[in-house]
Amino acid sequence: MADVVRARLRVYGVVQGVGYRYFVRRAATALNLAGFVRNRSDGSVEVVAEGEKAAVNALMEQLRVGPTYASVERVDAAWEEPGGDLAGFTYGF
Repeated sequence: MADVVRARLRVYGVVQGVGYRYFVRRAATALNLAGFVRNRSDGSVEVVAEGEKAAVNALMEQLRVGPTYASVERVDAAWEEPGGDLAGFTYGF
C-alpha cells in the first residue's frame, strides 16, 4: 500500500483573481487527492491535500507553476498526520 500523507501548503505571489483555486481543484482531482483550497486574507492561497505521497508531491510541483496568469513566488509546506476525514477536493471557506 502506498504511503498516505497530508500537506498544508501556502502559495504566495499573484495567486488570487487569476483562476488559481480552480487550477488547484482540477489538478488535485486529477491526482485523486482529497482536501480543499481557499483564499487567505493576506493574498495567499491555502491548500490542504491528502493522498498518496507521490500524488501530493506532484501537486506541489504544479502549484509552483500555477495557471497562465498566476505568478507564484513560493510554496511553503507543512506536513501533517493524515486524518482520513477529507472527502473529495473542494473550495474551503
